[in-house]
Amino acid sequence: MQYEKTLSHAFEGGAAINVSMLKYRMTIEGGSGLMKQALLLLNMGGANNLDEVELFLNNMFADKRILPVNSYLRRFIASIIIRKRLDDVKENYKLLGGKSPLSEQTGKLIEKLKRKLEIPIYPAMRYVPPFASEALEKCREEGIEELLLFPMYPQYSTTTTLSSVEDIEAGCELMGYTPKITVLEPYYDDYEYIAATAQKIIEAMKGRDTAEYDLILSAHGLPMSIIHAGDPYEKQIEANVSALKIYLKERGVEFRRITLAYQSKVGSSAWLEPNLADILRKPEHLKVLVYPLAFTIDNSETVYELDIEHREIAEKIGYESYIVAECLNDDDAFVEFITGRVDGR
Repeated sequence: MQYEKTLSHAFEGGAAINVSMLKYRMTIEGGSGLMKQALLLLNMGGANNLDEVELFLNNMFADKRILPVNSYLRRFIASIIIRKRLDDVKENYKLLGGKSPLSEQTGKLIEKLKRKLEIPIYPAMRYVPPFASEALEKCREEGIEELLLFPMYPQYSTTTTLSSVEDIEAGCELMGYTPKITVLEPYYDDYEYIAATAQKIIEAMKGRDTAEYDLILSAHGLPMSIIHAGDPYEKQIEANVSALKIYLKERGVEFRRITLAYQSKVGSSAWLEPNLADILRKPEHLKVLVYPLAFTIDNSETVYELDIEHREIAEKIGYESYIVAECLNDDDAFVEFITGRVDGR
């Protein structure tokens, strides 16, 4: 049965977030029958070369979910931000070999998924190729009747999942393509997902004594204006942290302290706190492991921001050990998790 559902989540203490403005079309399944399906992995994307850096920035800041102001003001603000940041961002990408690792890592993940799932699987990037339109064109040509959308964002946000889903819907409408659309739900507190992330944390320690380290769970930041408008992202991040703490403790993996931090702030407005850079600059302990909580695929904000930019802060201050864990990427446990989500929805 297919109908529209308003996404709303209840949180601890019975408190509920008003997310009426977060409405997006979601299919709730009662059995998919023999419909021909395809799986689309939704993500923001990352520049595949230096020429795409400007394209990425232009498309990101043109997104009404990223800059929720009127179109005229959005273009004005975007032009200022891009003019200030473009050269610096390109220099950052040069340190990564001139491209983001996201597309290549996504490709590896898809190759593994193809061995598990007997349906077409495509990446659908929001701001740079391969765009969703490319996947939709292929799906239409193949006679796909149902699109299974798997957000590569564990936590739901209007700036990520909703933006990507709306992009798919707009693309379908533009093409006159009317498949059934099923959006797989957020998985920030799913047991198998938590187990997979915990394993990446343990692997990053490489036999070191976890009790000697602080674990910093770093999530992408958001402006407080978006949170105050009803976005559930912060609550889901906090629930993700809570679930991971419990999982690690139950398995005897004890860190000196586990802390939530937010990264990637842009501009002078109020964003989610505490800021990762501020935590690193005022250390209580000089051995830390950073895990990128809001990312499933490594990208410029993990391999540059966390592993280069923030590492420089740690080295200048004199940290004894600064470790950045890898994202799930094409890890076998993540492949099994996605497979299970698709098969068991």
